[in-house]
Amino acid sequence: MGIQERKKRERERRRQQIMVAAKRVFSVRGFNKATMEDIAKEAELSPGTLYLYFKNKDELFSSLSIRILQYLNLRLEHVASSEKELDPLEKIEELRDVMYDVYEFDPLILVNMFHLQSSDTLKNLSPELLSSLKELSRNSLGLMADIFEEGIEKGDFIDRHPMALADIVWAIFSGIVLWEESKRLINDNKNYLKETLKIAFEIFARGVRK
Repeated sequence: MGIQERKKRERERRRQQIMVAAKRVFSVRGFNKATMEDIAKEAELSPGTLYLYFKNKDELFSSLSIRILQYLNLRLEHVASSEKELDPLEKIEELRDVMYDVYEFDPLILVNMFHLQSSDTLKNLSPELLSSLKELSRNSLGLMADIFEEGIEKGDFIDRHPMALADIVWAIFSGIVLWEESKRLINDNKNYLKETLKIAFEIFARGVRK
């Protein structure tokens, strides 16, 4: 292994070390209360070292969101490509399961990612990171749109713009997740997300069926 390759691996290892520490800190203190100093202490690094890898807390948190979007893309690619196994209506059911699995993958980061999308935080990100977030988000919506386009072409779905239908699905998902999370602040013992998501997709499927 050459020197450059060794340095590259070491940098990636350190980057992952910081992200693991950041997730632990965000889980305990929450995004708003957590500081770069808290994360540096958890990672057993100096605050200055963190800034060599991430220019601010927003960028560090956004890097955690990349993992969820990558997972979402992988799951959606599988559903969208299963042309022979599933008909378009069955793919909507699979889409529902994908959404819930994405929530289960990392609830904390997902919820904060939804807040991130509707805030000014994106303005604080590097062009490279912002580009990655946008590309993954566009690809996710595009894969969902492909499912609806297929259903329209086969005559199973009403003739509406596929991307608009994908936007609606994403809005349903994010809205339900945020609402259920706000309810858990009142009663942490109850979690109706899975059941609520199931009902929402049943209603949505009836609405798009031709």
